[in-house]
Amino acid sequence: MTLHPRRTAVLALAVVLAGVGLASASSSPTQPGFASWLATHASSGKATTTTTVPAATPRAHCGTGSLPETGRQGRVPLADYASGRAAKGYTCNTVQAAHIGETGGFKTFRYTDRTGRVCAFYDGTLLFPTAAAHNETGGVHVLDMSEPARPIETDRLVTAAMDSPHESLALNPARGLLAAAVGSPATAPGIVDVYDVSQDCRHPVLQSSSPLGILGHESGFSPDGRTLWVSTTAGPGVTAIDVSNPRLPSIVWHSFTYTFHGMNLSADGNRLYGADLGSVHGLSILDVSQVQRRVANPVVTQISHLTWPEVSIPQNTIPVTIKGHKYLVEFDEYSRNAGTYAANDPVGAARLINIDNDRKPSVTSTMRLEVNQPAARASDQQNDPGAQYGVQGYAAHYCGVPRTVDPGIVACSFILSGLRVFDISDPKHPRETAYFNKPAPNTLPLKSGSYAMSAPTFDIRHHQVWYADGDSGFYAVTLTNGTWPRGL
Repeated sequence: MTLHPRRTAVLALAVVLAGVGLASASSSPTQPGFASWLATHASSGKATTTTTVPAATPRAHCGTGSLPETGRQGRVPLADYASGRAAKGYTCNTVQAAHIGETGGFKTFRYTDRTGRVCAFYDGTLLFPTAAAHNETGGVHVLDMSEPARPIETDRLVTAAMDSPHESLALNPARGLLAAAVGSPATAPGIVDVYDVSQDCRHPVLQSSSPLGILGHESGFSPDGRTLWVSTTAGPGVTAIDVSNPRLPSIVWHSFTYTFHGMNLSADGNRLYGADLGSVHGLSILDVSQVQRRVANPVVTQISHLTWPEVSIPQNTIPVTIKGHKYLVEFDEYSRNAGTYAANDPVGAARLINIDNDRKPSVTSTMRLEVNQPAARASDQQNDPGAQYGVQGYAAHYCGVPRTVDPGIVACSFILSGLRVFDISDPKHPRETAYFNKPAPNTLPLKSGSYAMSAPTFDIRHHQVWYADGDSGFYAVTLTNGTWPRGL
C-alpha cells in the first residue's frame, strides 16, 4: 500500500489520539479519541463473504472532449501512474471551468447574498492540527464567484470552529447563516461559530462563538435556519441549538440516546433523518416537531429505523422529492471496517430510500461503482495507490443535489474515484452520466490518488458542480454533452 506522506502523518496522529482518547465507543462521551471513532465507525454486524451487494450502477457513456477511464469504472490503476496517464486526469462529459487552492475538506457551498453577489465557501483542511505541519491552508475559504471561471479568495475564517470544523460546516441559505462546531475524526469540544453572510458574502461577519455544541463532529440546519443540530459521532450525543438570534444562541434540546453521523431535516423541520452509527448502522428517523415548535422540555421520539445488507458507515442524508414521491439520498463512507482492508467488506456507496411512509422507509436503488464490488476489491485493484487506505480508498463520502424537488441528478465525491454524477430522474434505475477525477500532482512512490471528500454544490445557471479535493483544492466543473438535466 502506497501512502501520501501527509496521510501517513494523519494516520500516525490517529494512533497517538487512540492512546490518549477512548478505548472503545462505550467509554464516556466526555473523553474523545480516535480509538472511539474507529470503534464507532466499525461494523455494526459481521462483514462476511456471505454479504450480497447490489450491482454497480450503469457506467456513463462519454461524449466529445472526454478523457475517459482506462478500465474499470472508478479505477485509477497503478499502471496509469507509471505511464503518466493519471496525471492527465479522467473526464467524462465534464470540463474544468476553474480551480483554486491546494487543499480541501468536507463541505462546499454556493450562496447568493442580498446584493446578488455569488460566493463559495469550503473548509480547507481534512484534519486539524496536521494542517500546519503539511502546509495545508486551514480555515474556511471564502471565494467571490461572480465570474465562475475566475474565483477570487476574499476572506478566510479562522475562528475556532471554522479552523477545525471537520464535517460540521453548514450553510442556511434562507437566513444567510454559516455555522460550524469544532470537530475532529472522533469529536472535539463543540465550540460553535455562527456567521452572517447575507449582507456581503465575500466578508462574513461573526455573530457568536459559544461552547454550545457540547462535543462536535457533524451538523445540520433546519430549513428555516432557526435550529442548528450538532452530533458527537464518536459516542452518543445530539444537540439542538436555537440560532433564531445568532448573537445569542442557546441549547433547546440535548440527548445521549442517539449516535448520529450527519443529519438532515424535512422541509417543515419536523423530521430528522440521522445517519445512525448506533448498535445497528443505518438510518433513523426522529420526530423533532416539539423542538421545531419550541415546546418547553421537548420530547423527541424515534419513529423508524432502517438498515441494509451492504451498510458500511452511514455519512448523511438529503431529503428530495422526485415525481411527487419522497426520498432520501443516503450515502455511506469508506468500507464497513475502516481500520482494515478485506475485499469482502461492504462498501456502502449511495442509495435512494423511499420515505413516502416515513414509518416504513425502504431502499429503492443504489449508486455504486464497479471498483466498489467485492470481486474488484479482491483483484490487483487493491495494489492501486491509496486503495487499501482505510480512510480513503475507492468509496463514497458525500453527495449533493442541485435542488430538493426533482433534482434530476446527484453528484457524489467518491474519494479515489473523484467526482461522480448520477441521473436519478428514474429513482428505481439511476445511471452514471459524468465524472471528473483529477489526481493530485505528486509523483511515485508518494502518489496516492485523489482525495475527493467534500459535499458538492451546484451553479445551476452555468451547469456546474463545485467541490473540493483534499490534496488539490477547489474545482468548478461544467457538465457537457447534454448531461445537465433539462428544465433545471
